[in-house]
Amino acid sequence: MTTFRQRKGGRPAEVAEEQPAEEKNVKPDGKIQSDHTGGKLWNILSLTVGGIVAVCLGLLTSVYVATLHENDLWFSNIKEVEREISFRTECGLYYSYYKQMVQAASIQQGLHGLVYDNKTESVRTINILERMNVYQEVFLSILYRILPIQQYLEPVYFYIYTLFGLQAVYVIALYVTSWLLSGTWLSGLLAAFWYITNRIDTTRVEFTIPLRENWALPFFAVQIAAITYLLRTHLQPAHERLTLLAVFIATLLFSLTWQFNQFMMLIQALVLFILDCFDMLPTAKVTWLYIIQVSGLLLVCVLQFFNSMILGSLLISFNASVLIARTIQKNLKKGGLLNRLGKLFLHVLFVSCLTLLVNKLIKKILNLESDEHIFKFLKAKFGFGATRDFDANLYLCEEAFGLLPLNTFSRLSDTLLFYVYIFVLFPMTVAAAIVAFQNLRYNIGSTKVGKFVEKMEDCTIALKPGAAYNLIHTVLFGCLALSTMRMKYLWTSHMCVFASFGLCSTEVWGLILKCVRLYTSQRTCVIRYSLPIITLLYISFKFWPGIMDELSELREFYDPDTVELMNWIKSNTPNTAVFAGSMQLLAGVKLCTGRILTNHPHYEDKNLRERTKQIYQIYAKRSPEDVYRILRSFGTDYVILEDSICYERRHSRGCRLRDLLDIANGHIMDGLGENEPDLKPSLYPRFCEEIKKNLPSYTVHFTRVFQNKTFHVYKLAKHK
Repeated sequence: MTTFRQRKGGRPAEVAEEQPAEEKNVKPDGKIQSDHTGGKLWNILSLTVGGIVAVCLGLLTSVYVATLHENDLWFSNIKEVEREISFRTECGLYYSYYKQMVQAASIQQGLHGLVYDNKTESVRTINILERMNVYQEVFLSILYRILPIQQYLEPVYFYIYTLFGLQAVYVIALYVTSWLLSGTWLSGLLAAFWYITNRIDTTRVEFTIPLRENWALPFFAVQIAAITYLLRTHLQPAHERLTLLAVFIATLLFSLTWQFNQFMMLIQALVLFILDCFDMLPTAKVTWLYIIQVSGLLLVCVLQFFNSMILGSLLISFNASVLIARTIQKNLKKGGLLNRLGKLFLHVLFVSCLTLLVNKLIKKILNLESDEHIFKFLKAKFGFGATRDFDANLYLCEEAFGLLPLNTFSRLSDTLLFYVYIFVLFPMTVAAAIVAFQNLRYNIGSTKVGKFVEKMEDCTIALKPGAAYNLIHTVLFGCLALSTMRMKYLWTSHMCVFASFGLCSTEVWGLILKCVRLYTSQRTCVIRYSLPIITLLYISFKFWPGIMDELSELREFYDPDTVELMNWIKSNTPNTAVFAGSMQLLAGVKLCTGRILTNHPHYEDKNLRERTKQIYQIYAKRSPEDVYRILRSFGTDYVILEDSICYERRHSRGCRLRDLLDIANGHIMDGLGENEPDLKPSLYPRFCEEIKKNLPSYTVHFTRVFQNKTFHVYKLAKHK
């Protein structure tokens, strides 16, 4: 078990209230372009200062998380095996491919080893580039080999510094998005401050470095920034084309680096669909974004040797259905309110049915089952019937896939982020509802529109497309985070952007002040600059001492049992030995020792899921003959049993791994408590407990060859 122990600017001119700033071609710092030399110089100065601040904050964030990582593990002082063990579960699996590529005799041989891999899953040859999103490891390893840095920088440092460097890109993207929305880089400064001070809830990069989301989320943030800029009105054609290219590149990199990209982009496509239905985004730009999503995902599919999970994704089916429905329903945005509502209902129904039909057809033709465990999990999670499915229950019982804990909101409230977020979300939602109603009720060009706007102008304002997109984006990703804690990092980082934008926004303050009849442009300008500055001072005063204390706290990595196990495996087993055990531990075995595995944590394959369930019978109530037969069918030479799983106490009864296996096998669970009526007692005791008694029925098949306080390794007999 791993533990940690103590070591031995200036104020811009205001924008006229009669016309949105964007329509006057305002620069990101909120200045109206002027032919006057002084105005141009001020714009250049403000852009320069804002850009420098963004880069500095990004670099400081990278240094901050890198320092925390070093202070937490004493990474520079521990042994290589300890460094590798610190990459837990799937993190270790991904890093092992980077290590494999770096240590290969040549780049070509390294790539061949990935395309024809026979060490990750015993008795099978799989294509790692098809099954897993590891192109980033391939690129980094090639870069490390060709750059003249081997004498100065170890491979592991090149890897982790790249990930920490991506945090700079992440923060800069959040900063720029907030700046684009609000018109002042002060908003970006506040977004970056909130991201850093809410680090526990905005990122986990410092302790799960190789995790796929730590590669992907910076590119997702860049994509959101590019979409926000794309949705500005009066963009020049050249600027629009360059922005579309930026969106495509960011989408491609995001899709290439995370296996769950399709689900995140499906939510993003729903954002575009909702806003397009209510005429809140330009239809042509929405169409381009749909096409970019599909083309980016299909290109990733090609790069991953036509990965079946991508071809069967709901995103491709949904986007195709939307584009088909648009072609069929050409007069969707014409008519009165009731007529529009009826057409909208039919449109949503048609798109939904067509999406399911297309997706079902693709999966039927290609015989795809890669993601069925996700839908089983969602079905059980949202109460559509109880399940005994082992894979679904494995997710349901993990805290990361549960509801977002309430203490998250208390932490976010300490920095005022959550309070400001709710304060901004309410008027923005009201404004969006009014604009949506207005767009549905009145056709473009109708003479009634002018009267309606004239009547409502004292209470509301028009909602810019970029603000509308980010509003629905934060709402939908907020729902995702509330339902699944692991996905909160997609929401909380954008929460920083949205809250800072609202606090510095003329639209939000204009709406509020107009509704209470206190609006003046001077008052709006004073509020939009004074409140963010006060908030920044509060955050700095309250959290600076804590950050300094955190940076001064020194600990070190300490996991002697796992280190002992890995050293024993390297010294006492052949390179071709096949090991069985828990998914999490075996990822470390592959990284630290290079031995062959029976199973691993990358769970997006049906055959692997079935194999893992079979291997896990070592923790179920099965006969030694059954377990031996199962293990030998996968070529197993050694099996590693963990006391932390066999005698698990982390989860409550019903969610322990042994309980999930008992339920799946139709056996009564251990301990006091209720059991379902059709569960029956097992004819055999629990294998992981009984094998330690060295009974003849067990020793004939299994011989203990290693033992410490945590692990027990048994060698399987090779019967003829």
